Amino acid sequence: MTGGSRGIGFGVAKCLARENYNVAIGGVRDIDQVQTAVAELSALGGDILYCRADVSESAARQRMLEEIRERFGCLHVLVNNAGVAPDVRADVLEASEASYERVMRINLQGPYFLTQAAANWMVEQKNRNPAYEGCIITVTSISAAVASPSRGEYCISKAGLSMVTQLFAVRLAEYDIPVYEIRPGITLTDMTSGMTAKYDKLISEGVLLQPRWGEPEDTGKAVAMLCRGEIPYSTGQIINTDGGFMVQRL
Repeated sequence: MTGGSRGIGFGVAKCLARENYNVAIGGVRDIDQVQTAVAELSALGGDILYCRADVSESAARQRMLEEIRERFGCLHVLVNNAGVAPDVRADVLEASEASYERVMRINLQGPYFLTQAAANWMVEQKNRNPAYEGCIITVTSISAAVASPSRGEYCISKAGLSMVTQLFAVRLAEYDIPVYEIRPGITLTDMTSGMTAKYDKLISEGVLLQPRWGEPEDTGKAVAMLCRGEIPYSTGQIINTDGGFMVQRL
């Protein structure tokens, strides 16, 4: 999985490690900066591999898959999770092309081509062994459907990932490899740490049906459920881990 050493990704990795999955986590930080996270995951169960890789770079994506193949010899689950917010929140009337291109490379282009590469590996495994089981899960955001004009590039990248899920669900159906999307809502992470006052106020005013911040492991538990194959007849579906935010009310 990408972006697995902190935030939502770390919550996902912890849930998978507890179920004794072998987990490869990708990230851009040096190995010495993630040793604590890797040690915590290793203590939970499974074999943990850290791959230093920038998902926006083609060579880095390929190197990460090669490291996984060398260590584990197979790939059953891809979790696309890595993502960034704009460096500066800017109104859509003022946002820069440089910011747009950076967010798109990391949040959309990288996951799209990583999914392509992983999907081809999964098909290869399925063709060799008809009993092979695998799935692809992309963690997006409620921002795939909720407009935030101060970070338009982020919203567009998440909406694009939603279509990536649909496309690969269609393409991989003949191989019985399900593809899912998970949309977290207001979740307590490094990315939202600078917006706590805003979101505390919205939550207190009833923006959510379940009046609390989401935790990274709320999304992690949903990923683990999909990895266990508990809803195999639901490829292409969206699961919202958002405290009921997307429920329309009058």
